[in-house]
Amino acid sequence: MTITINGIPNCDTVKKARKWLDAEGLDHTFRDFKKDAPSAAEIGGWADAAGWEVLLNKRGTTFRKLDDADKADLTREKAIALMVQHPSLIKRPVLEHEAGLLVGFNEPEWKDTLC
Repeated sequence: MTITINGIPNCDTVKKARKWLDAEGLDHTFRDFKKDAPSAAEIGGWADAAGWEVLLNKRGTTFRKLDDADKADLTREKAIALMVQHPSLIKRPVLEHEAGLLVGFNEPEWKDTLC
């Protein structure tokens, strides 16, 4: 199974997810959003698979620091544009695998899906 985990290396949730993948013996590649930001088309595909509302991290510092105008009247297109501009707005990790996509680390869900 091909697994790519997308995120930021110093994110605690990403660290936990990568440790879990290693402990389960699941080979994976890591993609750092800071060095290789996802394109609008890629984020759009993730939004189609998981829902843009799931993909957009409204709890993080980056979202809280946005102008009120950016936070107001969010639509799929506006959210994707913001995530392209600020990759830290993407909920982490985004795990791509042969059967689909997982957003955020939820151990039971990951175990059911990947093991």
